[in-house]
Amino acid sequence: MGMRRGIIFVLSAPSGAGKTTLTREAIERIADLEPSVSITTRAPRKGETGGVDYHFVSDDEFRRLVANHELAETAAVFDAWYGTPRQPLERALVEGRDVLLDIDVNGAREIARLYGHDVVRVFVMPPSFAELEARLRKRGTEDEAAVKRRLEQARAEYSAYPEYDYLIINSDRAAAVEKLKAVVEAERLKVDRLSKGFAPWN
Repeated sequence: MGMRRGIIFVLSAPSGAGKTTLTREAIERIADLEPSVSITTRAPRKGETGGVDYHFVSDDEFRRLVANHELAETAAVFDAWYGTPRQPLERALVEGRDVLLDIDVNGAREIARLYGHDVVRVFVMPPSFAELEARLRKRGTEDEAAVKRRLEQARAEYSAYPEYDYLIINSDRAAAVEKLKAVVEAERLKVDRLSKGFAPWN
């Protein structure tokens, strides 16, 4: 592109709000939007591919990355660690490429602290808490205790949405993707993102 720096779009939501599906569809349907592949210490779930869904690493490797300051943010989620690699993010910013991160509230705060004006935060909510609970139970991937923990965490995360730049209520997946696309397109057109010295008519 050359006329501006890249943008880091951060998507956060409680478990069950449809954030992962929304992220995948956004990457497919929004031109020139790249995924950020997180690192995790948890085991792959059914259908997940290393290097595509996550970079799966050992606890020792994760600790090494943290010690070497190679992660922009980290988060402990239940029994596993997650983190965002710094180098791909910073290369994208310099090269004017836009990246989409699927991370939690605390991770979003850290990314915003590190990259400031280059970050746009979007919070995703289901239409109701009852709908969120129904979605979590429908997945059938966790026992009752884990579902209850996720519901408790969701209530805590909900209170953070005023920190974000945009709010999307995900009652219809296709409509939610279109709303996210509108956010991306609007941010790309902001004059204050243009590189210094950029002259449209030259």
